[in-house]
Formats: sequence, C-alpha cells, structure tokens
Amino acid sequence: MGKLFGTDGIRGVANKDLTPELAFKIGRIGAYVLQQQSSGKNAFLIARDTRISGSMLEGALIAGITSVGVNVYTAGVISTPAAAYLTKQLNGCGGVMISASHNPYPDNGIKFFSANGFKLPDEVEEEIEQLFFQGEDALPRPEAGALGCVLQYSTAAERYLQHILSTVSHRLDGFRVVLDCANGAVYSLAPQAFKALGAEVISCNDSPDGRNINYHCGSTYPEALISLMQQHRADFGFTFDGDADRVLAVDSNGQLLDGDAIMTILAKNLQEKGRLCHDTVVTTVMSNLGLEKAAQTCGFKLLRTKVGDRYVLERMLEEGCNLGGEQSGHIILLQHTTTGDGLLTALQLANVVAEKKQSLAQLAAAYKRYPQVLVNCRVDKRDGWEQNLRIQAAIKATEKKLAGQGRLLVRPSGTEPLIRVMLEGANEADLHMMANSLAQIIKEELA
Repeated sequence: MGKLFGTDGIRGVANKDLTPELAFKIGRIGAYVLQQQSSGKNAFLIARDTRISGSMLEGALIAGITSVGVNVYTAGVISTPAAAYLTKQLNGCGGVMISASHNPYPDNGIKFFSANGFKLPDEVEEEIEQLFFQGEDALPRPEAGALGCVLQYSTAAERYLQHILSTVSHRLDGFRVVLDCANGAVYSLAPQAFKALGAEVISCNDSPDGRNINYHCGSTYPEALISLMQQHRADFGFTFDGDADRVLAVDSNGQLLDGDAIMTILAKNLQEKGRLCHDTVVTTVMSNLGLEKAAQTCGFKLLRTKVGDRYVLERMLEEGCNLGGEQSGHIILLQHTTTGDGLLTALQLANVVAEKKQSLAQLAAAYKRYPQVLVNCRVDKRDGWEQNLRIQAAIKATEKKLAGQGRLLVRPSGTEPLIRVMLEGANEADLHMMANSLAQIIKEELA
C-alpha cells in the first residue's frame, strides 16, 4: 500500500501530485471515517490559505464530503489554528484545512481535524489510507435530499478573533509592532488583532495574490521583518508562515527570537504564576541546548520528542502539560488551543511584555542560544540513509569529533525530499565544516 499522509497531512504540487481527483476521493473517505467516529454528526468545516490552488482543491473536497451526505461549512481564508478551533466549536464530525504551510505557492496540502479540533492520530490516518488504496469504493452514495449541502460560515474569522483576544489580559496601547503576514492566512487577521488591543501596527506582505505566499517573506525569511523593525523603530515584531501555525519574533534591537526563546519567556511567565502544568515544557530533539540551560536555571523540566508538532502534542496530552513547541516557531498553548498557533503565541508574548513592563529583549535574556548549524541535503529519496555504510561511518566520525561537547542529529524531512543535518556545539566554524562535509557525503550517496 502507498502512503498519503506525511508528518503534517497530505502535501504535493497542486494539480500534479495533489490533484482534484485525489482531493475528491480523500474528502469522501475522510468525511465518512470521521462521521462514523463521531456518532453520525453531520457538519464538516473547510478552510484554506491564500494559494491560487486553494479554490480548486476546496471545490473537489466539498464535492467529496457532500457526496457521503455530510454538510460543509466554508470558512474561507483563515489560519490552520483557526480552522482547528472552529472545527471544535462547530460540534460536527471534523474539519479540513487546505494549506502547505511554509512551502512555496505551487505546493498545497490537506490537513484533517477530528471533531475535537486535534490533528488525526496515526491509526485514523491509516484507516483513511486503507480505504483510499482499496480497489472498490463501497462508501454510501446518498441521493436527493440526503446529499450534503454547502453553507457559508460567514462569522468564522470573527469568532476566532474574539477567542484569541479573550486570552489577553493587557492592552498594547503605546506599543509599535511590525507584522510580516507572509501574504498568507492571517494577512487581515493579524493586523486586526493587534489594532484591537490598541497597538500601532505596521504590516507588510499583507496583499496576497495567490502566488506570493511565503515568497521572500514570512517565518522562513525573517530578514524582511528585521529590516522593517529597524526602519520603524518598533518595540517588537512578528513573522508568520503561510498558514500561521508558527511564528518568530524580533525584538527592538533587531534580534530574532525563535521558538526556543519564545518558549523560555512563556514558560518562565507561566511558572511564576503557578500555571505551568507539572513545571514542564515539551519540545523536540531539534531544540537548542540553550533551552535546556534556561530550563535548569528557571527550574522547569524539558521533555523531548521526535520532530513534528503532532508528536509534541501527543506527549503534552500524555503528560498533562500545557506548553510545548518547536524551535521553528510552532508553539502549542493547550489551555487555549489544540494546535500550534502563531497569532495566539504572538499575542501572548506581547501580553507578557505589557504585563512585565520589560522589553522583549530583556525578557529574552533568560535564553542563551548555543551555535547550531542546519544543512538540508536535497536527495532523490529519503529512505535508505540509515543502512548506507558510508553515511553511517561519516556520522560516527562526526560524533567522535564532537567528543561529547555537542550534538549531531540526522533525520529525513517529513514533507520534502531532504535529509536534514543538525550540529550543535561551542565552535560555529567547526560545526559548519563538519555539517558540510557530512552533507556532501549524503548527497553523493542518495542523489
């Protein structure tokens, strides 16, 4: 059997890998499976980001979902976390977000949510895949009035905005904020949220045309925000990815704060109030050693998972934690949401600044980043690197050079044809040399 789902839904080049035919079929199967799991509830939410292919895939998904007798509520262009929140509020059988997150605009993706707003567990995705790849479509085909209908969820964005604003305790009057909206899902919502709290807002990359999402902007290109921060002498700034499930911050000195720095600030603040559940933060193997040091200094614990916000969430639920995330800026605040939420995180970080009456730079001083080098090796296939003798020998040689004073992590990307090499230690120049040497061997063996 083939495999559809990666670490974050189904992704591919729109109309090539991710075709309308595939979207129709997966919409049919996904709605059927989720309806069966929710005692026959009959409402399904659908949302998308700003990619030109979004409308095409939305139409195909709607046709598939309604063909099994499930009603569809269209929320239009909203963020992935907004879609998750609204799916839960809808009290239906599930939801789906059309987005490829931080990927370039030719790509798109399909992410399902269960009725409670969480991403699907592996066993449910496996059930959907099994039905997708079996030869015969034996799913129900209701007729006439039993077909699903399509309804516009006209208040979707407003309801989500009201929710995230309700989590903030301090206004932002007198603060100047710069927002890089990545020409993506929060191009309108992010400025609205900060203006509602009284902040002076300078927004950029807020004019999506279907093709400019993530193009030289957003969380994968923070240089755009850093430049504007210096130009406008802002107090802080935030840069989102295309579907706004992640965020990075920049302080008034132009320093970039990644997910590890953000988690340090939020964890310290929650812990001081006695609200950091089990005094524990959940993160991945990619998080910097600096986060471990900050945890030791501040007195909270750190649990690591494999890469992927879904695995962070699983561990958070298992351990009863309320804060977790990734270095990339996926931050999960489980008391407010069911998935990583860039806009909610940005508001919470700004709220700490206003509450503490300290600058973002002062708050970020609790986190000291260790040099970390990441090299992406583009390969023909991601499989086989663990059995390749030359690659394994190079990995062992690199680990020997680190001599216990750093970390090496080699892993395949969950969404792209890449092998990622990460090195961490005291000397950045040495890390670059070792990472590039290992990356060259991986490319030679797998290209």
